[in-house]
Amino acid sequence: MSTLFISDLHLDAERPDITALFLDFLASEARAAEALYILGDLFEAWVGDDDSSPLIDAVRAGLRDLIAAGVPVYFLRGNRDFLVGAKFAADTGAQLLADPCLITLHGEPTLLMHGDLLCSDDLAYQTFRRQVRDPAWQENFLAQPLAARQAFAAQARAASQQHQDGLKASNALEAITDVSADTVTETLTRYGVIRLIHGHTHRPAIHSLRSGGHSAQRIVLGDWYTQGSVLRASADGFDLAMLAL
Repeated sequence: MSTLFISDLHLDAERPDITALFLDFLASEARAAEALYILGDLFEAWVGDDDSSPLIDAVRAGLRDLIAAGVPVYFLRGNRDFLVGAKFAADTGAQLLADPCLITLHGEPTLLMHGDLLCSDDLAYQTFRRQVRDPAWQENFLAQPLAARQAFAAQARAASQQHQDGLKASNALEAITDVSADTVTETLTRYGVIRLIHGHTHRPAIHSLRSGGHSAQRIVLGDWYTQGSVLRASADGFDLAMLAL
């Protein structure tokens, strides 16, 4: 049996084909998995567990059905859905994970992250991340009416796009929005691991590197914009595969 890892689906009502692909994945391949790990950005935006839409309701039901079939689902929040909380977990049965999270995968300690913390050269984003991850900020934000939170999310997405456009214009986008090699090495050393799995950068690949004098591995999950992407981990190794629409 394989353990499955996905991230960066960015599910949105404007891309119903991706939502359909994900729901089919839950009802087919994922049913035979040992476990499913979602490493953030399942949704394009998440403004609180009280939000509801046909898309959200369908995803909740799909996850609930998978878990009822005996497949555990673990959810690590991303930069778009960092407000996923206890109610979502209770509604679906998914288990929420801290970021980073250390697991044992086929006998090897493995660090799981969304990946945005590794992009330490993007100073503007890291400042924003610290602000919105503050418990006091989140409490104040979630106390606002749903419509106000949805408007803020739309503004934040527009600001993010403007920030990326500015980086692109200065030819800094590729470097700043990818991980920092020094931060990756420091993270592996701090947690005493030689394997890291993350998403966020939308640059799917299996990288070999050196850390602390040892061979190490960094596996980057792909996004779900024009196809699906899944990492299948088994005792035989890793398969980073695309899922066609």
